[in-house]
Amino acid sequence: MTNGGLCVEEGRGKSRTVVSIYGQQYTIVGTENPEHVKRVAKFVDKKMREVKGNNPYLDTNKIAVLTAVNIGNDYLALLKKLENEKKDEDL
Repeated sequence: MTNGGLCVEEGRGKSRTVVSIYGQQYTIVGTENPEHVKRVAKFVDKKMREVKGNNPYLDTNKIAVLTAVNIGNDYLALLKKLENEKKDEDL
């Protein structure tokens, strides 16, 4: 990842955090606090397990993509909600 301070490359001022997502270990390198990185990983793991629970016959790649789509949808809906709230405040 490269957005939001997380990436898979090392550099200055970055910390390494080992996390487990859906049974796989990943080393995440970034400027974010390791506790934040762990929280993000736990969230993604939970979402992947929810997708698997609703679609038990999907393989891991499809679970990962559907999880990304669901998180992206939630993110865009939240941005729209914040934008609408900002418009309401400006009235």
